[in-house]
Amino acid sequence: MKETVLIAGLGLIGGSLALNIKEHENIKIIGFDTNRSTLEYCKMNGITDEIYDDFEEAVTKADICILAAPVSVTVDLIKQLSGISLKKELLVSDVSSVKGPVMNAAKQLQSDKISFIGGHPMAGSHKKGIQAAKQHLFENAIYVLSPSKENMDEPIAKLKALLSPTKCKFLILEPEEHDEMTGVISHFPHLIASSLVQQARQWQEKHPFIPKLAAGGFRDITRIASSNPSLWKDIFFQNKSKMSRLLADWIEEMNQLKSLIDNGSEQEMFDYLQQAKNYRDGLDKSTRGALYTTYDIFVDIFDQPGALLRVIELLAEHDISISNIEILEIREGITGVLRLSFQNENDRQLSQAILKKNDYDTVIQE
Repeated sequence: MKETVLIAGLGLIGGSLALNIKEHENIKIIGFDTNRSTLEYCKMNGITDEIYDDFEEAVTKADICILAAPVSVTVDLIKQLSGISLKKELLVSDVSSVKGPVMNAAKQLQSDKISFIGGHPMAGSHKKGIQAAKQHLFENAIYVLSPSKENMDEPIAKLKALLSPTKCKFLILEPEEHDEMTGVISHFPHLIASSLVQQARQWQEKHPFIPKLAAGGFRDITRIASSNPSLWKDIFFQNKSKMSRLLADWIEEMNQLKSLIDNGSEQEMFDYLQQAKNYRDGLDKSTRGALYTTYDIFVDIFDQPGALLRVIELLAEHDISISNIEILEIREGITGVLRLSFQNENDRQLSQAILKKNDYDTVIQE
């Protein structure tokens, strides 16, 4: 007998989960969203088997419900569950990057038919909406689970089995420790990226050419500032106490750094930078967490027709998969730099050997 899985919220994460869960032959996927065009897109493209714009109607048909909406909306949907009469057991999870408010709402559920497991797949994109959904979005990513009570081994195993096509790596965390850690390495960096962009915007009043000079380093460190403002506003306000504390820590760190710039020695500055480099280089490269380390090669190419295609063809001839391509520092008529990202170290080393054999200058930066 087929089980019915409801995905409530069909954006980037919800849509990507649906694409993975469809790998199961014994699963029927139904989708809920308040955006009718999103629902029609899902039905037209076979992402879901059925679509609903009424949450109560949809959830009463489900055996498993994954709440894939923004944090505040997820909390509202959990509250709605309390008033819905369920006729069968229901396993509920969510994908919120802030667990505190969600788990507090889940504790208020009175129905003995509901088992709730908090969830957070630590993967995403600067793109948003159902059109950006990808089946491979969660591959090798950390997927945090936070059970709402003890002795939930069976529901946890069931949820892991459902999500097995994502090829993610599960980690069990308490909600409080999850929110502190994701605040440090996921939420707070977004605030910093946005502040750096705001600083550049203000300096542009004095130096109009700043946008033309914004090179790879600035683009890399501020990339996440291009993410969905509505989503991140919700995250910051749901986790505001931790954001405030992290900002206070950051301000203290910046004051110390300013003092180092003003009064420190060159050796002290070197030690500060070296310590940061050592910690950054030591981050785990085997999983895609909030900070995902790719396996990159930088390739010098000339600005001429077919230059990019030739590099790709060389690697394709050896069945090497390129996970991402970025063109850096291309200026008309001269050499530019291509950054190629790979899924593992073996592909990177083989690609470098192939490119060097074909007279390309390449660099690997650890």
